[in-house]
Amino acid sequence: MKQNFIQKTKKQALALGLVALLATTSLTGCSSKDSTKDAAKGNAAISYKAGTYTAKATGMHDLTVTVTVTKDKITDVKIDHQETAGIGAPVAESFPNEIIETQGLGLDVVTGATLTSNAILNGTADALKQAGLSDSDIETLKAKKKDVVKEEDKELTADVVVIGAGGAGMAAAVTANQQGKKVVVIETTTKMGGNTILSGGALNAVDDGSKTAKDNKDSVAKHYEQTYEGGDKEGDTKLVHTLTDNAWSGVEWLKSLGMKFYDQPFTVTGGLWPRAHKPEEPEGTGFFKTYQEYMDKNDGITMLYETTAKSLIKDGDVVTGVECTGKTGNKITVKSNGGVVLATGGFGQNVEMRQEANEINKKWPTLDDSIKSTNTSTIKGDGIKMAEEVGADLTQMGNIQLLPLGDPETGSLSGNIEHAVESRIFVNLDGKRFVNEAGRRDDMTLGLFEQKDKTMYIVMDSDTYPNGDELNNFGEKMSDLVAAGRAIKADTLEDLAKQMGVSADNLKASVKEYNRYCKGGDKEGKTDEFGRSLFTDTDGVNNGINTAPYYAAVRVPTVHHTMGGVKINTNTEVLDANNKVIKGLYAAGEVTGGIHGTNRLGGNALTDTVVFGRIAGEKAASFTK
Repeated sequence: MKQNFIQKTKKQALALGLVALLATTSLTGCSSKDSTKDAAKGNAAISYKAGTYTAKATGMHDLTVTVTVTKDKITDVKIDHQETAGIGAPVAESFPNEIIETQGLGLDVVTGATLTSNAILNGTADALKQAGLSDSDIETLKAKKKDVVKEEDKELTADVVVIGAGGAGMAAAVTANQQGKKVVVIETTTKMGGNTILSGGALNAVDDGSKTAKDNKDSVAKHYEQTYEGGDKEGDTKLVHTLTDNAWSGVEWLKSLGMKFYDQPFTVTGGLWPRAHKPEEPEGTGFFKTYQEYMDKNDGITMLYETTAKSLIKDGDVVTGVECTGKTGNKITVKSNGGVVLATGGFGQNVEMRQEANEINKKWPTLDDSIKSTNTSTIKGDGIKMAEEVGADLTQMGNIQLLPLGDPETGSLSGNIEHAVESRIFVNLDGKRFVNEAGRRDDMTLGLFEQKDKTMYIVMDSDTYPNGDELNNFGEKMSDLVAAGRAIKADTLEDLAKQMGVSADNLKASVKEYNRYCKGGDKEGKTDEFGRSLFTDTDGVNNGINTAPYYAAVRVPTVHHTMGGVKINTNTEVLDANNKVIKGLYAAGEVTGGIHGTNRLGGNALTDTVVFGRIAGEKAASFTK
């Protein structure tokens, strides 16, 4: 895999160079006067029908754009949104002023917030069409760009350098800083967050011997067993033990920093057991609120946002820093007195790379661009390629995880109405169950691929939505999802089936049979025909589908996690093809491979970021050349 990925990158670079050469050749002979004429033509006066106009669009969540114009000017843009803090929210805050400032729609899509950026630009365009603009006028506005002045090249030095400000990167940065080190964090996007901030926030950990663990019949040993066996015993046993043995200390560390969790753990999809700890803050925002509050109170962590790492610097056999490109195209060199931590995530958004990797195991029928991803748009394997270029070995690249819970339009987890495994069932377009909804993620998703249109509905009752204004795991009100048409609500199963477009008889039969295994049912405590054994949670809140109103939401397969990546040891040191340590280079999070095997347990990804992020920060802080 190593050679293939590098060769492909080089071929792409050559192809791009050829395109650039041809483009330059085709422009030869165009005078500066011609360019001036074209620019003047593109800035021809546009006339609006004065008024205020509104349009709806979908980013990570639904949003509303309200635009006010006079006859010749855009005077106001407002965005009503629920975009994720640290990802889409900053774009929703900055874009209106930039649209007004440029009087155009030629804003660059913000890296890591592609869905939000495009939603705002498309929504604004729709509103302006209501104000009388033609498609040609909209194209003119899209051509209006904000002038960018290239900044000077610069060089920085720190005790520890971290590449990537997601969950693993920030855990590493804070840990290194707690060791008294000055840290520079390099981040392509405008804010910290990565994939972690888009997650549901579930973090698996067992407080061994505690009352909660005993009540749930759980233990660290069971967590290890389910992680290792759930990955078909392909995970490195030492890495798996490191993950599960240190999970609870990671939770305690987060709590020591001020992060708050709900008391009762739950079973996240594919988690197999109620050991996922849920932060009080929605999605993954609580992690970064906690890290930001730490930085507000402590000096020594410098964040370089809108800075893209391009290559690692090596002095002899030691990695000593990283070459980057700044937001204006300038060169930024960051050197480290200690270690460099690679925490750039996986490659879920790189369609070509994941298709190539899928050829190793041929597990999935297709991973082409018809299958979207839950990942933020920057997760394209760049860190993996950088590590390869300095001799890193890759492991288990063919292990890619999909979820059956993607939004049909975006692939994101937004709009997922479930709270816990015990609260819902999956039915296909015939209204029939088809899989163990409490099973492994790969089994569930492979089952979904076999259904008509690769489409299913989550079906549940109002046990955890008694008023309809309660939030799902992604900070969305059920009532808002229903109003937007992203979820269905009905007082009877017959009406629910009608709105879903499925057989009422089949849906009622599916629910009736499912309820027989829940608390009080005649098959309570038994395993059903699909192999499901989790039906009622510990406190009995989720117990059957029997309390109106009923809810449903459509879902499709989506690429969620790439378990293959850079090979590491338990100290998070990056290894080469001979299992030798590449001095000065550490890696943590989804950029690494060998921990989860063929299938990652739900709730283990955030555990991975905290456990291995902390180890990487500690080891990089203590590294000396």
